Amino acid sequence: MEGPLVSRPHAPGYGIPEHSDGLLSWEHVAGRLAAARTYWVDSADAAGRVHATPIWGAVVDGTLYVEGGPGTRRGRNIAQNPNVAVHLESGDDVVILEGTAEHVVPPAPDLAQKLVDALDAKYGAGGYHPAADQWNDGGLYAIRPRKAFAWTQFPEDTTRFTFEA
Repeated sequence: MEGPLVSRPHAPGYGIPEHSDGLLSWEHVAGRLAAARTYWVDSADAAGRVHATPIWGAVVDGTLYVEGGPGTRRGRNIAQNPNVAVHLESGDDVVILEGTAEHVVPPAPDLAQKLVDALDAKYGAGGYHPAADQWNDGGLYAIRPRKAFAWTQFPEDTTRFTFEA
């Protein structure tokens, strides 16, 4: 998740400024993503029926990874339709990603170890200690953003981030 184009979203009637003063930085958003404890992943099946679930995850090497078995509703939805939205829990310091989820099976050993370290650091005090081989048969997804939206003082600093394909 590097180098997005930064602009204002188009949302007539919401008072979002047209100037670029006060736009949030990608560093702010990346920091919020890395620090988040819970990620709400919204997926849809091939017929467009949506599903939202809270899930743990971690940012490693600039990519958000979330877990979850391929047999879960979220996993089955992603297999049919990889388009997802990811939201953090705050309604005041908002981060929303829109993009695709890629099932990473199996992750490269160095990536798996980095994920183990990141997840253990974030959730280990609560008793979660993943193993580097636990995703060898599935259950790990990389989120590739197309767009992100963020704000801390709506509408003054509402910012859109657009990623190249």
